[in-house]
Amino acid sequence: MAKWGQGDPRWIVEERADATNVNNWHWTERDATSWSKSKLKEVLVGLAVEGEAGRCQISGLKRVEGEASCSSRKGKLIFFYEWNLRLSWKGTVKESGEKHKGSVEIPNLSEENEVDDTEINISKKKGEGDVLKDLMRTEGTTKVREALRDYLKALKTGKVLFCITEFTSGMILPTKAAVGQELAAERKLAGNTVQDSVSPQSLDIVGVKIPTVKILMREIFNCPADKLYSIFTTKELVQKFSKCPAVIEAERGGKLQMFDGRVSGEYAELVPSQRLVLKWRCRNWPDEHYAMVALNFKDMAAQTELQLECKGVPVSNEAGTRQCWKQQYFEEIHLLLQQSHDNME
Repeated sequence: MAKWGQGDPRWIVEERADATNVNNWHWTERDATSWSKSKLKEVLVGLAVEGEAGRCQISGLKRVEGEASCSSRKGKLIFFYEWNLRLSWKGTVKESGEKHKGSVEIPNLSEENEVDDTEINISKKKGEGDVLKDLMRTEGTTKVREALRDYLKALKTGKVLFCITEFTSGMILPTKAAVGQELAAERKLAGNTVQDSVSPQSLDIVGVKIPTVKILMREIFNCPADKLYSIFTTKELVQKFSKCPAVIEAERGGKLQMFDGRVSGEYAELVPSQRLVLKWRCRNWPDEHYAMVALNFKDMAAQTELQLECKGVPVSNEAGTRQCWKQQYFEEIHLLLQQSHDNME
């Protein structure tokens, strides 16, 4: 199988002058290496197992060597991945409280082997604590295999971490028959109710006329409402939690751009410490399509409940948008607040 960048140039559609892949006949390739490194870290680091002997946790991803890619030929997706991984783990013996460290080696995670057949080697630094090594060999190995399956599932569905940016998106182009089927499916979907967390009345056609849903989320933050409000409206604070340069013009009609341009929009309504309304979109959404995001700040003394309503999210991007707000916004803001608290102490 050809690795990334080694496909026959006669079949790489992106290099044709018209860039057209008629009936998905030609070879297309997309690199998934960078995304894979982030995903492997996400699913592996922090894994914990606990037993009578004690508790162990994967503490770091020390080596990530290899690559991954997705290819398409004659309407079929082909996935290539080959990884050599080294993880670090640490643990505490239950009875004595002794702490020990070790490594997990995964020398050949590839499409040639099933996850259950993939070699996973557990080692420990010199000294006592073999009970922890045994715990990692049994329950720890099981957890690691589950995490690797999660990575492969995400790879093969093409769901990149940020806002469902799919590296497989556009690789299989719709045929005339498929277009008719999609329209029928959209009509059927528009008549159905959606999951519990989505308003049944929220499925409608907006913007560029695509099926959309409304997302409702709540999160409690350990800070007053005015401070949380400022985190969404102050450029320096936005750049701190997003870890990227940002454009923040916190006034009605002011521009918003974050995460290296992967999120953009404008401020539509601002009520200090109480409410923000944003015209908001992810870069991979259909051109000119925006959702309306309402953020309501409910002051609870030392805490604030943030109520989020995101209306007009493309149906295909619902899960990714939830993940975006949860991981890229909420979790990072929690970390920023914790760091601020620690610095004050």
